[in-house]
Amino acid sequence: MKTLKTQVAIIGAGPSGLLLGQLLHNAGIQTLILERQSADYVQGRIRAGVLEQGMVDLLREAGVSRRMDAEGLVHDGFELALNGQLTHIDLKGLTGGQSVMIYGQTEVTRDLMAAREAAGAVTLYEARDVQPHDLKTDRPWLTFEHAGETYRLDCDYIAGCDGFHGVARQAIPPEALQVFERVYPFGWLGILADTPPVHDELVYAKHSRGFALCSMRSPTRSRYYLQVPVDEPLDDWSDERFWAELKPRLPSQLAEQLVTGPSIEKSIAPLRSFVVEPMQYGRLFLLGDAAHIVPPTGAKGLNLAASDVSTLFRIMLKVYREGRVDLLEKYSAICLRRVWKAERFSWWMTSMLHQFPDADGFSQRIAESELEYFIHSQAGRKTIAENYVGLPYEAIE
Repeated sequence: MKTLKTQVAIIGAGPSGLLLGQLLHNAGIQTLILERQSADYVQGRIRAGVLEQGMVDLLREAGVSRRMDAEGLVHDGFELALNGQLTHIDLKGLTGGQSVMIYGQTEVTRDLMAAREAAGAVTLYEARDVQPHDLKTDRPWLTFEHAGETYRLDCDYIAGCDGFHGVARQAIPPEALQVFERVYPFGWLGILADTPPVHDELVYAKHSRGFALCSMRSPTRSRYYLQVPVDEPLDDWSDERFWAELKPRLPSQLAEQLVTGPSIEKSIAPLRSFVVEPMQYGRLFLLGDAAHIVPPTGAKGLNLAASDVSTLFRIMLKVYREGRVDLLEKYSAICLRRVWKAERFSWWMTSMLHQFPDADGFSQRIAESELEYFIHSQAGRKTIAENYVGLPYEAIE
């Protein structure tokens, strides 16, 4: 068995693992990233596209924002469609100047991979059987297989950035964790198409046939979603059927100008809310989807991972530079305060905008009137806006 050594071992080379790795590397803290999949697989995953101001600032701080700043689309608002009418949510006006950035997770990952490679920091792709050990001691370690060899990796701390199905959370005894979960009775059928977006901003549409979202990745690439039953077979949805179902869910003026075309990616994602507490076990820290899942309605998944990264990075800086080991046990509580507010917003947006198959008439009318109240009230629109752009990151004192 070969032995390796690093300061912070990171499991998972998705955006959160790579961003944490870049920030720590730039600060002179040694990292090694282990990733189960190949680099091509990681780069090919099509995920989120809306970045909060806090994440944009963090990418700039990490020195990986050149392409994002050149190609990303700054959005100062979005549209809510209800009863065929569009209501503009003026993010910038309602939040005192904040906005969001449209820049795909695929692109963020690509930029971070390139920056890590340029920095000469190590990522081991296709690392198999990753297992953390001795997490409750001050000398945790990992074992894994890579290119036919078995390795031991000694480290100070382990960051679990390996997603909902990853090994990091599974390495914690179940009795040490409390799980909170809500599974929704529908999924999102999403397609990516090289067609111009139907609107300059994102459009969230509530309709009796089900929710729809018009999004984008660039001025020439569109991303559309439809609410579908959770057990819907993907093969039942031709491109023609998708476009034919999208149109009636949109206000007529948008449906008329919708440009259709062949899809370049099509998938169905289940929707769930999930939080595990605490987000730490000894010297193992959970970040992003390893610790929490939000339904995509509030555009919070990737952004919550970024605030976890920011929190752990700032704690690590103080630990290594000032010996502030007392901060380590505060990681989970700091993260969870922001996580639960984002969980609430994502649950609320999901509840307001979707059709629930088992909801009675009363519940449906309540959801409609609540949404109507929020969009026609200045205070209501402000609440939506400040949550959508992202609540502030908590300072590490």
